[in-house]
Amino acid sequence: MYDHYTRPSVDDIFAGKMSKYALAIAVAKRARQITDDMQSDKGKVCDKPVIVAVDEFKDHKYAILEPETDD
Repeated sequence: MYDHYTRPSVDDIFAGKMSKYALAIAVAKRARQITDDMQSDKGKVCDKPVIVAVDEFKDHKYAILEPETDD
C-alpha cells in the first residue's frame, strides 16, 4: 500500500519543461483511465489511481505533450 508514500518532487517529474497545470491535468486524466480500467476488468489495485498515475509520470512511462508557444 502507500503507508510510507513520499510525494515526488515536481522538478523530478518534468525538470521544468512544462507547467504544473499540464502535469495536474495529465495526472487526473491518467488516474481516470486507471479507474475505468479497474472497473471494466473488475481488477483490484492496492494503490489509489492518482498515486499510480503520479508514479507512472515520475518513472517516465508517459510523456506530457504541450503545444509550442510563441512568447
